[in-house]
Amino acid sequence: MSNIKVIIMDIDGTLTNNEKVITPKTKAALIEAQKAGAILVLASGRPTSGLMDFAKELKMNENHGLLVSFNGSKVTDCETNKVLFNETMNIEQGQAVLEHMKKFDVIPMVVKDNYMYVNDVYNNMIDYKGEPFNIIKYEGRNNKFKLCEKDDLAAFADYPLNKILTAGSPEYLEAHYKEMMEPFKDTLSCMFTADFFFEYTAKGIDKAKALDSVLIPMGYKKEEMIAFGDGHNDASMVKYAGIGVAMDNAVDALKEAADEVTLSNEEDGIAYTLDKYFFNTGN
Repeated sequence: MSNIKVIIMDIDGTLTNNEKVITPKTKAALIEAQKAGAILVLASGRPTSGLMDFAKELKMNENHGLLVSFNGSKVTDCETNKVLFNETMNIEQGQAVLEHMKKFDVIPMVVKDNYMYVNDVYNNMIDYKGEPFNIIKYEGRNNKFKLCEKDDLAAFADYPLNKILTAGSPEYLEAHYKEMMEPFKDTLSCMFTADFFFEYTAKGIDKAKALDSVLIPMGYKKEEMIAFGDGHNDASMVKYAGIGVAMDNAVDALKEAADEVTLSNEEDGIAYTLDKYFFNTGN
């Protein structure tokens, strides 16, 4: 048995396959790892509500699992539902971002309680790989939100936001993200979380900051952690953990940052690596 005590995973493109499902092999490996004494951490750009079903499926609510949501701005104990870490933008920052977004051809989305707020639920399409893609439906359904419209999101957001999500066609975001982040590059964390998502969180917030803020006080050490990811926003935690693993389907920049590259999310990459490091089966 290895010295790994914490298994940290992004969700989309990492823990789940392309159908957003945890495969039986990966699920079995993660449940077995918990039986052997490890804790699981889901670390995602998703809001907390978008992590809960996966956590229950993996029995994390019975094994002291942790949920790192909103790209690292919030950490929740999924056994007790206690919030262990929460760092938001202040109201003025959130409103400034939403005001600035009015200049761009993007779809901003913010969250409050069980609702996702947008300007217009019918203005919901982006161009993705040459096809129209209903991004509001995608985000709302994945995270179990009810939808609500607000003509002016900047005026509406009179409360601290964990993050602001903007969606657009990958080509448009690539061409305009520098202008989108320019007023905030020194005061907020601004990043791609998918090629069609660009988002904003409080300054210094990322997945590694969240892990460090919670796991170290709990007595865990970096060298006891293994982290799996596939996207740009996984780089901080992959570099932070003792063993940082990029999926074969990961962006090139993450593969370069990782200690190693495993099989893809379609090929049970997490289970494959746990066999090697955690269970020492050599498979």
